[in-house]
Amino acid sequence: MSGNFESTRRRLTAKQAETVSRLTRCAVEVLRENGFAGLTVRLVAARAGVAPATAYTYFSSKEHVVAEVFWRRLSALPTDEVVSEDRTTRVVEVLRSVALLVSDEPELASAVTTALLGRDPDVEHLRARIGIEIRKRLLAAMGDESDESDVDLLEALEMLYAGALLRAGMGYDSYIHIADRLEISARMLLP
Repeated sequence: MSGNFESTRRRLTAKQAETVSRLTRCAVEVLRENGFAGLTVRLVAARAGVAPATAYTYFSSKEHVVAEVFWRRLSALPTDEVVSEDRTTRVVEVLRSVALLVSDEPELASAVTTALLGRDPDVEHLRARIGIEIRKRLLAAMGDESDESDVDLLEALEMLYAGALLRAGMGYDSYIHIADRLEISARMLLP
């Protein structure tokens, strides 16, 4: 996948892409052990066996590393799994798959919420890419029968998704329950 050879900051050679992959894997390990508060780019670099300066050439902040982890997981999600004939079911499947993307890793899930709210320009870039990817998946699920009037529906679904993940990330409920509530709410919106 060509996305593995790209970084927010620049195109990567195969060797650089492997370093970035190692850094993102190690970031998840450090998160599991120390939580977001204890995560630093220096700790991730040490775990990955690279110099801190090397890590900083790829990542501007810990928020940037976490946003990259989420972006990589989202972009790795298969897009052809949604096969239902029913438009509502297809849309709900997309929303559930994204909502449950990091549900089995509470430290990462919480960190993603915090990181994606950051003002770091590299995070803002990734947040935009994530939003575009989710929109693309929702549009595909909405199918060819979508028309101009569906723009408002699409934006409502995006707001529903963003609000649901924010609630989960803030600890109001589990990601599993939030995904269930997201499904119920989406079914209420969809004709």
